[in-house]
Amino acid sequence: MTNLNLPPAVSPELASRFVDVPNLPWEKTRFPGIEQKTLLVDKATGLVTALMKMAPGVKLPDHQHVKIEQTFVIEGSLCCPEGECHAGQFVWRPAGTRHHAWAGAKGGLFLGIFQLPNKF
Repeated sequence: MTNLNLPPAVSPELASRFVDVPNLPWEKTRFPGIEQKTLLVDKATGLVTALMKMAPGVKLPDHQHVKIEQTFVIEGSLCCPEGECHAGQFVWRPAGTRHHAWAGAKGGLFLGIFQLPNKF
């Protein structure tokens, strides 16, 4: 008998969720030039993980994050009055931070992790 090292049965609420990101549609947001692929939403806590795509120079208006905001830049760059975060770099902001942001000259693709509601 071969031991395949299979895990014990996992209850459905504790099972891993695999997301087929390439086949998820890009969703329009309320901000022209910004689209997202929602990877995770936890309605109980407001936690959101999303791929965000911004066209070159597109601006995200001033807003406040209720919890920590985390952004990993995959392509292009993300700018704010404090600096510019380039591909391969990571920026995070403490809870309560207010800022506006915009995509660099080549636009950007970002992995964002934050909690709703953001206050615009």
